[in-house]
Amino acid sequence: MNSPTLRHPHITFAPTCPAIAPFGIGTWAWGDSFFWSYGKDYGEAELEAAFEAALHAGISLFDTAEVYGLGESERLLGKFIKRYSGTAPGAIVVATKYMPTPWRWNANALTQAVTQSLQRLQLDRIDLYQIHQPFDFFLSKFTMLETLAKEVQQGRIGAIGVSNYSAQQTREAHRMLATYNIPLAVNQVPYSLLNRKIESNGILETARELGVTVLAYSPLAQGLLTGKYEPQTARNQVMGARKLDPRFSQQGLQKIQDLLKLLQKIGESYERTSAQVALNWLLTQQNVVPIPGIKTANQACQNAGALGWQLTSEEMMQIDLVSRTWRSTGTGKL
Repeated sequence: MNSPTLRHPHITFAPTCPAIAPFGIGTWAWGDSFFWSYGKDYGEAELEAAFEAALHAGISLFDTAEVYGLGESERLLGKFIKRYSGTAPGAIVVATKYMPTPWRWNANALTQAVTQSLQRLQLDRIDLYQIHQPFDFFLSKFTMLETLAKEVQQGRIGAIGVSNYSAQQTREAHRMLATYNIPLAVNQVPYSLLNRKIESNGILETARELGVTVLAYSPLAQGLLTGKYEPQTARNQVMGARKLDPRFSQQGLQKIQDLLKLLQKIGESYERTSAQVALNWLLTQQNVVPIPGIKTANQACQNAGALGWQLTSEEMMQIDLVSRTWRSTGTGKL
């Protein structure tokens, strides 16, 4: 292997939040049978095994949302936490999200949403509560952030974050929260080697300037960076929501072969997979925490293999050159 084992520095989203490894688990697919195949290809037993495997691999951050599986993701996560909170090797950190919608027209609606998430999660406090989208209907962004600031003061949430916010929107949210002496903890956005747009549109630069952590969702580009999908067999391999994504077409998969070959080559020298190399690349970026999705214990263990080692500067340069075109292109998912 090219480099010695190392320990990635732990991070915290707020002084009241536990320190965690800079790595998390996304749970969009937990309980979701509309976009994903929950109840068909996998179920609660597989997800519980994945949860346990992640904990024992040293991963303690789990990101969910009230809209994932229409609340089922939160319910499953809450059930698993209840079972393992006494035996987990470290503190479990929960992040969830509130979706602004037109029918939520006053601050009380947000307060109720926090209460409902707490109930589904079976928790007294949510470590990180995020605004899922920068929508501004009847309930203004200022009112949302003001309401969440009060929730922090009351102890029902530990830190406040946003998701899918532009650089300007991030600055506005940061400025609004500063009036309550509360930092903006995170901006959750799509970020991977196949979607590097935050490097060119100001989001990453702004986050670094303001001390905001970037939670990188879709860090494996919905599985494209695993090397699992091949151009010749795309029609038979691609299932579910991926069928709607042009990146999974034969033509789309052909475009990424040079990058996949490089990731595989580098991975072989570390006895790591292409996916682990892609995730490690994100870990080397300043203030970035990848949150890949998992459905099985094997996926949890595989993802954890991105921790404990580091790419060389030469390898980083090679990866940058091959993936640079995706600084100005790329698409993200929910």
